Amino acid sequence: MINDSNDNRRYTISLIMVAVCLIYIIRLFSIQIVDKSYLEQSQNNAYLRKVIYPSRGLITDRNGRLIVFNKSAYDIMIVPREARGFDTLAFANTLGITKADFIKRMGIIKRKSGYSPYVPQLFMSQLSDEEYGPVSEKLYKFNGIYVQKRTLREYNYHNAALALGSIGEVSKKQIEADDFYQQGDYAGQNGIELTYEKVLRGEKGEEILLRDSRGRVKGKYEDGKYDKKPVPGKDIELSLDIELQKYGEELMHGKIGSIAAIEPSTGEILALVSSPTYDPSMLVGRKRSANFAALSKDPLKPLFDRPMMAQYPPGSTFKTAQALVLQQEGIITPNTAYGCQHGFHAGALSVGCHGHESPLNLKHSIQHSCNAYYCSGFRTLIDNKKYKNVSEAIDIWKNHIVSLGFGYRLGADVPNEKRGYIPNSSVYNKVYGENRWKGLTIISLSIGQGEVLATPLQIANLGATIANRGHYYTPHLVKKIFGGEIDSSFITRHNSTIDPKYYDIVVEGMELVMVSGTGYYSRIDSIAVCGKTGTAENPHGKDHSIFMAFAPKDDPKIAISVVVENSGFGATWAAPIATLMIEKYLKGGIPKRRKPIEQRLLDANLIKE
Repeated sequence: MINDSNDNRRYTISLIMVAVCLIYIIRLFSIQIVDKSYLEQSQNNAYLRKVIYPSRGLITDRNGRLIVFNKSAYDIMIVPREARGFDTLAFANTLGITKADFIKRMGIIKRKSGYSPYVPQLFMSQLSDEEYGPVSEKLYKFNGIYVQKRTLREYNYHNAALALGSIGEVSKKQIEADDFYQQGDYAGQNGIELTYEKVLRGEKGEEILLRDSRGRVKGKYEDGKYDKKPVPGKDIELSLDIELQKYGEELMHGKIGSIAAIEPSTGEILALVSSPTYDPSMLVGRKRSANFAALSKDPLKPLFDRPMMAQYPPGSTFKTAQALVLQQEGIITPNTAYGCQHGFHAGALSVGCHGHESPLNLKHSIQHSCNAYYCSGFRTLIDNKKYKNVSEAIDIWKNHIVSLGFGYRLGADVPNEKRGYIPNSSVYNKVYGENRWKGLTIISLSIGQGEVLATPLQIANLGATIANRGHYYTPHLVKKIFGGEIDSSFITRHNSTIDPKYYDIVVEGMELVMVSGTGYYSRIDSIAVCGKTGTAENPHGKDHSIFMAFAPKDDPKIAISVVVENSGFGATWAAPIATLMIEKYLKGGIPKRRKPIEQRLLDANLIKE
């Protein structure tokens, strides 16, 4: 009986010892493997790992003019575990803030996701050289504080803000998507800065510094053997002509609208004006948040990228596309003529038109922008017995229009591009019943109204396609990446479904627009410009003035679209702005004869009218 009792005690003691050993093993595993805080504490007691941020790539225009470069900035970093025992009031005064602000900032830091008291945290960001100078002399007094050097963007021009984009602090979503970033880092938030973020940002470096028992930095760990040098970001050359961009913004001052200009032979974007606009330097440094909030609240929406995002009925500029489709489908020839009795009339339906000769053939219909011509041709197309039904007719029409760059995103290297809208048969079958509609039902499509929507970039791209007699290249802003290559999609030719032989008559008609048609008063004496005026109906006020053109007629160097919202006829505002831009680009200046026109546009403030 006594032996049994001793055996039980031995078993119990053995179990207790095994349990204690297991507890220690589990705890040691947790401390050494699972819980990283002790590792962080020991490492941060011995070392200070400083990120060395690379210089961001420079941005130049197509002529080598420096647009965006870098300047030094300084972040005040704090290691909360070590930032003890110093005079917080003196520290706050050094930085030009109050003690209450210090407490508030520390509270925000501690509430951030992933916070650790052993890891450096961003306390104050982006001090300029002028701000940092007085601070640097006193920082040695404060334990757990050090400076992280960065770079900020600086601008040689106050233009192209939306095209260039800006730099801002990374979001939680960006950090989760890319392990390159950590809390407090900065990255491109829009424009080229966002699209080419991975090209521009470079690679981070690291400096490992040795600490003593009091946390004071004593020099580099093993003389910098394990340090990593940063790799600067790649420089990029834009296709923009910054002087042309600047001129376009001056012409559009006091107006709501846009300018998009493209080099037809390459798809390179020469100018991308959104008006109203803002100075890109407003979104740099510690004033970024306040300025961004103010711009966001501005009722004129300066943050809205109109060339890429605004969607308008293209109006009469769309007649050039209709002329191509109608020829391709055998509905008209260059000699086909339709009468116009101050418009198109069919029963109770009337689509008005201004006075001109009648009847007109194809090129003269473009010259005088005849609504009746395109209503008649489009009606014949949709109701033609060569197709099984109206659904097949409209879908064939849509496929041609899409091949000209409408209805879908072009794929430009600028974020937020909208697709516009080109309806198909399902849209009308749903509204009216399957094939229970006809050409007259959707006649407004014939003159670029109704359900058709296009972005200014798409309208400019139509001009480039006609200039090239049937093909285009995806519009893009980056011409060259130094040490890299641009995306192959930007050098891929897109052919339209329209036979090239049908383009010449449209080009002739567009030339007549400027010689003796609706664009006559915006002509350029020494340059053969091919253009098309347009007026887009606006249910919220005055019509939008639209113009599309390219020049010279042979070997074109520029295609352009201009939209001036709420301003009336295309010939009044958009056309002269476009031809001044063309003349500025091709000739380098504006001749004396055209100076009064230029001054009228520079002085005009249509927003107040």
